[in-house]
Amino acid sequence: MASVEFRHCRKAYPPRAGATATEVLKGIDLAVADGEFLVLVGPSGCGKTTLLRLLAGLESLSGGDVLVGGRSVQYLSPARRNVAMVFQSYALYPHLSVAQNLAFGLRRSRPRRGLRRIQDGLAHCTAPWPRPLRVHSRREAGIQRRIQEVAALLDLGQLLQRRPRELSGGQKQRVALGRAIAREPAVFLMDEPLSNLDAKLRGETRLAIARLQKTLGATTLYVTHDQVEAMTMGHRIAVLHHGELQQVGTPRHLYNQPVNLFVAQFIGHPPMNLLPATPTPTGLVLDGQALPLSERLRATVAQRNYPVATAGIRAEALRVGAPRHQEDAPGSLAATVVAIEALGHEQLLGCRLAPGQQLAQVRTSANLPVRLGDHLTLTPDPDAWRLFDHQGKALTACQ
Repeated sequence: MASVEFRHCRKAYPPRAGATATEVLKGIDLAVADGEFLVLVGPSGCGKTTLLRLLAGLESLSGGDVLVGGRSVQYLSPARRNVAMVFQSYALYPHLSVAQNLAFGLRRSRPRRGLRRIQDGLAHCTAPWPRPLRVHSRREAGIQRRIQEVAALLDLGQLLQRRPRELSGGQKQRVALGRAIAREPAVFLMDEPLSNLDAKLRGETRLAIARLQKTLGATTLYVTHDQVEAMTMGHRIAVLHHGELQQVGTPRHLYNQPVNLFVAQFIGHPPMNLLPATPTPTGLVLDGQALPLSERLRATVAQRNYPVATAGIRAEALRVGAPRHQEDAPGSLAATVVAIEALGHEQLLGCRLAPGQQLAQVRTSANLPVRLGDHLTLTPDPDAWRLFDHQGKALTACQ
C-alpha cells in the first residue's frame, strides 16, 4: 500500500461555444496516509469524482501534482499508477464470466513476449479441458489461485461461471470490488459504489466494504454523497464545495466543530440549526430572547471580539420542555411543532420559534407524546453553540 498526496491540484476544462473556461478544482492540497480510509463528500459538481479521475490517470491535471507513495504519477499512464477504481456503474464486461472479470486486470498487468504470450494464451484456452490435455503456465496458475482467494474473500465461489446479467446488484458490486482487489493495487478508488443499491443492501455492503478495508489495510479514497456512509465508514472526511477543500477531519470533529456554515449544514442529519444571533456580555440574544453561553464561549467572544452573526446548535442539544411563560423559563425558547419525523428509535421535531418564526429541528425520544401544533419550550445546552461571523466562518477559538 502507499500514501497519496495532492499538491495544489487544479483542473479546468476549456471554454466551449463562447463560454468561459470551467474550473472544477481550484488548488486542492490533501494528504492521505498509508492504509487510511478517506471519504470525499460534497454536493454534485464539487469535484469529488474529478479528483479520483486525476489520481487514476483518467483526466490530466491543469496544474499541480499527484503523488503515490511519495512518487509523482502525473506523467504515468493509468496502467502504471498501481491504483484500482470501482465505478458507480460497476463497469463489468457483459460477455465475460465473473471469473474472467476478476482476472481481467491480472492478465494485462505485465507485458509479455513471444512464446510466453502464446503459452499463457494456450493455458487459458485449455483450462476447461481434462488435466492431461492442458497446457501449463505458471502465470495462469497464479491467476487462478488469486481468483479463488478473492472469490473466497467476497463469497463469490458459487458465481464464478455466471455472466453479469445473471447477477443481482449486490453481487455485481462484489464482483467490481473483487476485480479491484485481485490486482493488489497500492490505492483503491471508489466512486459512489453503493448508489445503485436498495437501502437494505446498501447497509450490508457498507459494512462489508469497511470490514474488507480493515482486513486488507488498503489506502482507500471513497466518494459519496450519503451522510451515513461518510460518517460511519471513513477514518477522515474531506468536504469539497465549488472545487475547494472546505475541511478535513474525523467524522466526530466535523460534526462538532464545522469551520464554516457550509460544513455545518452539509455534515450531519439533520443539519445543524443556524439562527441569527447577537452576542452580549453574558450570552446571546436570539429573536429578542436572552440565552446563556458557557464560560468557555463567553471568554471566546470577549477575548477575540468576533462579530457574531449566526449561532448554530445540533438537534440533540435542544431539550424539550412543557410550555411556560417566558418569565418562568429564562434561557429557553418558545416553539410550535410544525413537523414530526418518526424514525422508530427516535423522532425529529420541526419547530417554529416565536416570535422570529425561525425553524429549528429537535432530536427527541420516540416516547415523547407530541402532536402537530403543540406548544413547547426548547432549552439549549449553553456549551453546545457553534458561533459564526458575518462571512460564515466559525470562531477559531471554539475549536
